Amino acid sequence: MNKIGVVLTLALLLSGCALKQYPASPPVSDVQQTQLDCPAVEKEIASQQQVQQQIDKTGEFNGLTVLGFIGDFGIGNGVAKSLAQKHADQRMDQLKTLEKAKCSAGLTS
Repeated sequence: MNKIGVVLTLALLLSGCALKQYPASPPVSDVQQTQLDCPAVEKEIASQQQVQQQIDKTGEFNGLTVLGFIGDFGIGNGVAKSLAQKHADQRMDQLKTLEKAKCSAGLTS
């Protein structure tokens, strides 16, 4: 194999490509922090729990896991899942903080 072939093969192996698509968890915006009341915050928390379950389900072993391992030893899928979980955890923490502020003193629905 010539030098160009070796470089291309090495670049392909080192480039992490995620074959699985994980749901996004954007941070709680300033508008949400001011506009959401207690029931809306609780609804957002329930929705975020579903997102976290979807991340776990997407991360389960399947054909894309095998293809990802063949393509880049699973690095891309692992990085994508890790980032999705990190963002989901951050959003959940923000929502829980907002819940404490909005739903304190027995104001829950």
